[in-house]
Amino acid sequence: MSALNYSEVGATRPGPLPDGYHHLHHRTRVGHGRADLAAAGAAVTDWRMHRNSGARVRASAARAQAGVLVRVSIGIGPFRFTAPCLVVWAAYESDRIGFGYGTRTGHPERGEESFVVELADDGTVWFTVMAFSRPAAWYARLAGPVVPVLQRWYARRLGTTLRRIVDEGRTTPL
Repeated sequence: MSALNYSEVGATRPGPLPDGYHHLHHRTRVGHGRADLAAAGAAVTDWRMHRNSGARVRASAARAQAGVLVRVSIGIGPFRFTAPCLVVWAAYESDRIGFGYGTRTGHPERGEESFVVELADDGTVWFTVMAFSRPAAWYARLAGPVVPVLQRWYARRLGTTLRRIVDEGRTTPL
């Protein structure tokens, strides 16, 4: 895991998030029941949620597992930013599916982000994005307070996209 550019590896799995970073915690209701959990979990771990949200994803495996290299890029033309990451943990549990990836050298930020779907006791399926980060590149430092705003916007977009994927999976063609 020496390719990572931060030291608090795995902190998004158990929480609490480490001090000295900007923290992000966004939660979205995406469905209800085990079928929706399975659909949401598959979309999160096979990169479909990211791709359907407009990101380009190149990964060394078809599914998130610890050790998988991932390059996520967002934007257009000269305004495309590529973020090299490494999956540092994955969870494929009966009521919890997801993964966390950490930033590698060349990423504009330094830190970790997780994407997890969970089945609550009442049957509600929740999607949570949790992250800690701070600037690593000059342009991320220059962007200052705009970066957390963009991160929150992207987390909301992922939640909306995942809810749509789950909803579409429930509809049956005539």
